[in-house]
Amino acid sequence: MQKNMLIISAAVAAVAVGGFALFGGNRPAETTVSASEITAQSTQSTNDASDAPDVSRVVDMALGNPDAPVTIVEYSSFTCPHCATFNQGVYNQIIENYVDTGQVHYIKREVYFDAYGLWAALVARCGGAERYHGVVEMLYRGQRDWAGAQDGAQVADSLRRIGRRAGMSDDELNACLADRDMATALMEVYRVNAERHGIRSTPSFVINDRLYNNMSYSEFETAISNAGGQ
Repeated sequence: MQKNMLIISAAVAAVAVGGFALFGGNRPAETTVSASEITAQSTQSTNDASDAPDVSRVVDMALGNPDAPVTIVEYSSFTCPHCATFNQGVYNQIIENYVDTGQVHYIKREVYFDAYGLWAALVARCGGAERYHGVVEMLYRGQRDWAGAQDGAQVADSLRRIGRRAGMSDDELNACLADRDMATALMEVYRVNAERHGIRSTPSFVINDRLYNNMSYSEFETAISNAGGQ
């Protein structure tokens, strides 16, 4: 955990100065961490309330009826291959059969196990809720191309290209990637949510407050039914 969170803390610092090339080769290969690995401070002065990050800037990215009988919260990392597989397969089935029919309220939450995942989240959120889900789709579809680079500057450039394809300008993207306050707020929200739900791996899912690991579509059907869905 210490190693992972030092990388993330450095990523936040790099966001502040645009130092994207600092992280070549630092992305961890594993997408699983222990519970203790999610408890690091997201700022150096969290004991001072005046320095606490403004977490009100971090909104849940949701789809579907908020009054649906079942709520699914997805915890995924943009650099996690299993998350990419889920989001290009089972996720679309859930959206079509449960979210679009009003049976499930679906919330996506990012997990930051590495610097590149944090940068990707800044780009995904840069265009607001209207563009978020489309950018997420592009991030997962092109994950091997952008997340596999060994040079941080190449990763940042690839993320900008994705943002431009989603209709954002270079000025918008540069501002988002340089937004240290947002990066710090994202890290704090991630820390709190991960502790609350006991997130140890990605993708993980909380269905009406019950935690599940990655599942097949048929297993989701059973879990949704057990949670009160049809």
